[in-house]
Amino acid sequence: MPAQWLGRSALGLLLLVALGAGPVRGQRIAKYGAEFLAGGVDARALGMGGAYVGLANEVSAGYWNPAGLQGLAYPEVSYMHVERFAGAVSFDYGGVAMPVTARSTVGVSVFRSGVNDIVNTLAAWNPDRGQPLPDYESRITRFSAADWALFVHYSRAVSDRLAVGVNFKGIHRSIGDFANAWGYSMDVAARYRAGPYRVGAVIRDVTTMLQSWSITPSAFEVNCVNPVDEQPFDACLNENGTLIEGNAARYQAVFDQRIPQGGTALVLPVARLGSGAVWPVGDGHTLTVGLDVDVAVDGRRAFVPNVGDVSVRPRLGMAFRYAGVVELRGGVQRLQVGTPSGVDLTPSVGAGLDLEQVSVDFSFGDFAGLVADDLGYSYRISAQLRLEQPGLERPGEE
Repeated sequence: MPAQWLGRSALGLLLLVALGAGPVRGQRIAKYGAEFLAGGVDARALGMGGAYVGLANEVSAGYWNPAGLQGLAYPEVSYMHVERFAGAVSFDYGGVAMPVTARSTVGVSVFRSGVNDIVNTLAAWNPDRGQPLPDYESRITRFSAADWALFVHYSRAVSDRLAVGVNFKGIHRSIGDFANAWGYSMDVAARYRAGPYRVGAVIRDVTTMLQSWSITPSAFEVNCVNPVDEQPFDACLNENGTLIEGNAARYQAVFDQRIPQGGTALVLPVARLGSGAVWPVGDGHTLTVGLDVDVAVDGRRAFVPNVGDVSVRPRLGMAFRYAGVVELRGGVQRLQVGTPSGVDLTPSVGAGLDLEQVSVDFSFGDFAGLVADDLGYSYRISAQLRLEQPGLERPGEE
């Protein structure tokens, strides 16, 4: 392990925590406070570029548009696994939904995004020489950073064409023993259907999500004793040669940075607007087209187009289903402005197989865009089970 890398790992650890929960005076806007949920779920939807807000009508609608859960005729279960950034980040999603009355549907979804085996080098560094200790390997520990989310869904049909929905959701974020946060919010949604056409709208975090971060200072314990001679490092000493009192002061002396402080961060609402159509083609085939637009006011200026603090993120997708069994998909999930690449787009493709009560879907995309292939590709695999059993069908109108 190169000494330079080891040193940067220690600072990288601090940076990781500081980004998530740096020193806060009051509240701040978290542009990426729930970014682990932004990638989407369900390989079918992702194969179509995520243009699914108006089209979702099965269990994954709990994520895309909870109003679409009204499309379920039977209980459904879904699972998806994704490896991102060449396998460095794993993402898992599981959802279940079921109709309870002729007009009501409920469901639950669970999400986890995590990075495992992150190196903690705080106890393996010689601050006087700016290099690892001789026995650094035995002093290295590892930890995980994980984000969890729980969505509880409810959908209600207002009429034969219009349905509304809501998500009650909570998230928990942790960075080893160093920091953790809790957040709560809700989404509201609607979906309208007229013939082959669908229109949907979702306001995510309509209440504004408040994330409360707490820090564990003891997790930032600094090693101030040189194991070679059992003497304190000079970086841990005062000018008079005495040991600096308090780990916070030692940490600042060694790394020239303070231990991060807890605080609160706000995740602002995002409007997701979607439209789509499903047309019959020939004998038993269908063509599906979707177009979505996300409108955010969080100050990001990475997407095309944007005006000041308002950014607009379009997504486009289509799918052709043959004989109701095999489906091929394609889409564009992101148009992004980068430097020095200029405008970059992120395409996606996918395929699926529908066998009566079971569907298996696969999608593939360049997670970072066409010009950043060093971040690897993203493969998504999902499966869906429809419990088409007697007694489980949606009840009829009384």
